[in-house]
Amino acid sequence: MNHYYTNDPDLEHNEHTFAFELGGHELRFTSDNGVFSKHTIDYGSRVLISAVLDQPALAAGSILDLGCGYGPIGISMAAALPERKIVMSDVNERALALAKRNAAANGVDARCTIVESSVYDAISDQFGVIVTNPPVRAGKAIVSAMISGAKEHLLPGGEIFVVLQKKQGAPSAKKLLAATFGNAEVIKKDSGYYILHATAAQEA
Repeated sequence: MNHYYTNDPDLEHNEHTFAFELGGHELRFTSDNGVFSKHTIDYGSRVLISAVLDQPALAAGSILDLGCGYGPIGISMAAALPERKIVMSDVNERALALAKRNAAANGVDARCTIVESSVYDAISDQFGVIVTNPPVRAGKAIVSAMISGAKEHLLPGGEIFVVLQKKQGAPSAKKLLAATFGNAEVIKKDSGYYILHATAAQEA
């Protein structure tokens, strides 16, 4: 069986192109078989994007969209925050190819870097902001690694934003954030989705 968090180059293509407003911008996306939420922007990503862009100020630095899929979170951030550089990573090669096309189609490709990476394996930089809608179906170990590994990839004072459903482990993820960063909060709840937030320590 194919999963959106794996690679299957032999999977038949069936592309789908649609428009969607995110962060106040009308964006166009092409998706395909074998990627997460093929037919529309999933509700969790919408809640995450809204919560992040509603912040009065975000920590300075580049933004990492960890587990980007075909790119709605990273591309919407690039459209809404033209001064920021965006790195978008995923393990799914088909999703990454679509993310590159979608970034170009929406005119933000000059500020978006697309990286194939399993969790943080190919990520060496540090970021002001990490955003993630983690692949819950990949298992708790992957989700936990995405959360705990963020500490090594945030600049001092940097922030991580995570969307998870309550029933899919948001309370335990909040505890992991608190254990990792010494702080954690739920900044938004919407239809069972929690937006979790933590801040990396400032330099002494």
